[in-house]
Amino acid sequence: MGDSMLRAAEPTNPLIPPVIEIVLGGAFFLLLVVLIYKFVAPRFEQAFTERTAAIEGGIAQAETKQAEADAKLAELEQRLSEARHEAARIREEAREQGAAIVAEMREQAQTEAARIVDHGKTQIEAERQQAVASLRAEVGALATGLAGRIVGESLEDEARQSRVVERFLADLEAGTPGVN
Repeated sequence: MGDSMLRAAEPTNPLIPPVIEIVLGGAFFLLLVVLIYKFVAPRFEQAFTERTAAIEGGIAQAETKQAEADAKLAELEQRLSEARHEAARIREEAREQGAAIVAEMREQAQTEAARIVDHGKTQIEAERQQAVASLRAEVGALATGLAGRIVGESLEDEARQSRVVERFLADLEAGTPGVN
């Protein structure tokens, strides 16, 4: 008895729990692990599987949408490129048409200017001929009147008058006057 008394008199360590509590705690822990494994874990697995499937489906759907968007973007870029080429072609055609119009208008202006110059030359030549004829008549009348005064006889005869005028004008044109 002495031995058991000594043990009873020995103080117990507060850090070490009694054995019955360790056994009961272990049993409840194993029971809790079994319950979690049987009921909670499958629900977590099912939720995880559903979530994974939803995410993978969403990713696949997003990839499909992204591929469609990329295809549409490529199509739009191609259309834009074609539109730019078409616009450049139209600008070039307009530039060529403008150059052709300018060349045509320049040619028309040159033709019109040449026509006006020719008309002016013709008109000037006609007026010159008219002035020469008028001057011939006046010079002839003055020359016959002057010659009649110098010679002292009348040069009223038409034939004689025209011969004198023609000779006088021919001498003037030749640059050698008949009288000094």
